[in-house]
Amino acid sequence: MASITIRNLDDDIKQRLRVRAAEHGRSMEEEARDILRRVMSDTASPRDLAAAIRARVAPGARAGLKLPAREPMREPSQPGR
Repeated sequence: MASITIRNLDDDIKQRLRVRAAEHGRSMEEEARDILRRVMSDTASPRDLAAAIRARVAPGARAGLKLPAREPMREPSQPGR
């Protein structure tokens, strides 16, 4: 198995990890492994930005809002007229 070292971890994050690990009755290292395992195994989240935006906006699109009718486009102006 591989191992990693995490440098420059904010003191607040470390403290929160320590508390969370204690709440779950395990070491900080095991808690970090569990968090990484769960996050990396989450395949339900969108893999690209467009899909993430669509997923975020889609619930609002079903709000039953009526869009106003569009008017026909004007003819483009002609040079020299």
